Amino acid sequence: IDAIIHLGDYEKDARALSEILGMDVISIKGNMDNGFHPQDAFRILETEAGKLLLTHGHMQNVKSSLNGLLFLAEEQECTAALFGHTHLPLIERANGILFVNPGSLSLPAGGGDASYAIVTTAVDGVRAELRFRAKPKPSESSPQNSSSKVRGGFLRDILNNSDRL
Repeated sequence: IDAIIHLGDYEKDARALSEILGMDVISIKGNMDNGFHPQDAFRILETEAGKLLLTHGHMQNVKSSLNGLLFLAEEQECTAALFGHTHLPLIERANGILFVNPGSLSLPAGGGDASYAIVTTAVDGVRAELRFRAKPKPSESSPQNSSSKVRGGFLRDILNNSDRL
């Protein structure tokens, strides 16, 4: 892994990851971060595959449509748009732009498994794949209520409610 990209909500989690792992974490603020300003809405990451748009996605209304994200990626001449906000994993290509949402490791939406994405850049383009962590099977010692949230654990403490790659 050359880089970790954290796509928002709780930028402090990105700082904690950076300290624990001893490497830089590229991050973007999300709608849950204090002090969010419109100029924080996106970043451009230059790669050998071209520009990658990094955004949380709430300013582009990604819960309704990817059109705002598409327009921003085209305007910025990006080959890919990486976003969060929905907590739903997605890899899709439209108008030559790769759209990637890693989902969420800590609070996946829609009852799905926890997920993250691996993004590979090369001179010949950008690729992505989703990785899933299956939900633990209920046991006699664990609560049977599937709607209860995980309250502890190393990753949960570090990643909190974050969307990340």
